Amino acid sequence: MGALGGGRGHPAGRGRLDPKGVKPPPGNGRSMDAARELETLNARIVECRACPRLVDWREEVARTKRAAYADEDYWGRPLPGFGDPAARLLIVGLAPAAHGGNRTGRIFTGDRSGDWLFASLHRTGFANQSGSVRRGDGLELTGAYIAAAVRCAPPANRPTPAEQARCRPYLIAEVRLLERLVVVVALGGLAWDAALSVLPPDGVRPRPKPRFGHGAEADVGGYRLVGCYHPSQQNTFTGKLTEEMTDQVFMRARALSDARSPDWSNSP
Repeated sequence: MGALGGGRGHPAGRGRLDPKGVKPPPGNGRSMDAARELETLNARIVECRACPRLVDWREEVARTKRAAYADEDYWGRPLPGFGDPAARLLIVGLAPAAHGGNRTGRIFTGDRSGDWLFASLHRTGFANQSGSVRRGDGLELTGAYIAAAVRCAPPANRPTPAEQARCRPYLIAEVRLLERLVVVVALGGLAWDAALSVLPPDGVRPRPKPRFGHGAEADVGGYRLVGCYHPSQQNTFTGKLTEEMTDQVFMRARALSDARSPDWSNSP
């Protein structure tokens, strides 16, 4: 069964889909339709059980927990995207952290990578607050939407090619539903490759393949793809990725989205 075909249901005791994951837009009917369709897609994502290895791992982590979070109820399910359905910017990560998003139920929430990312999004005007520790803590994104190449926490942070392929239809659907999308920021090489697979309307990667790098850019399928080193502790603790470098990527994304965005003021 394909990833978009549903699953066998979810284990009892797991978290429920955050109704605030997709921010209702204040605008026109088309935006409202997109928000509803994204919520429908998200409801399908959280029920997915297409990859047995990932299902076993995410649920084992949710049962055994880390000592520091022993009293918390882990999410232990796939993670939907979240953010502004009228976003011009899509941020693509690798996969949930075992004790971050797999615990909190929202990607980049509750771990050091998320602390780094949301601080930068706040400084560059895409987020209303500089950090997020749990769903429902008031975080809202404006003009940006966050998703992942793989929706379940993988063992050793390494999803297999087959697992990535099963998740790909979700990212394709998000790209199609984000009707105002013009810029995609890929956090790391795997996210870059995932974006190259989903952005072309015919599904064929451009040749020669654009090379990933921090600040690298490529026009793919009518979108501008921008590379950013992943905000992992390995990159941030060693100085490979600095706050200034991260902010520069998102300031560039804002400039590109403003320059490339059509005039939606008269949209129906």
